[in-house]
Amino acid sequence: MKLVQQGAWVEIQQTLLEPSQRLETIPQDTRAVPLTMRVTGFLVTASAKLGDTVIIQTPAGRRWEGVLLAEAPEFTHGFGPAVPELQRIGPELRRILQGGEGR
Repeated sequence: MKLVQQGAWVEIQQTLLEPSQRLETIPQDTRAVPLTMRVTGFLVTASAKLGDTVIIQTPAGRRWEGVLLAEAPEFTHGFGPAVPELQRIGPELRRILQGGEGR
């Protein structure tokens, strides 16, 4: 397995609460799994393999310990498809502010 070198940009996962520690007032399907967080930062620990417990340092200088998930993680989130109604707001507002409408 490939070693991730110290100083690499990585993502870790840390378990914050085990299922037994979760509140009874949350839904059962949520309560059945651990509460985890993922954090990205620079690998402080010497070279490590995916799955190893490591320490990272975030750009803000915070240090976190967790299980190494990925090297150079990609962003997988998005803002969804464009909304046509929102695309027209800018030009319409400029027209109104310049006195073309509504006065």
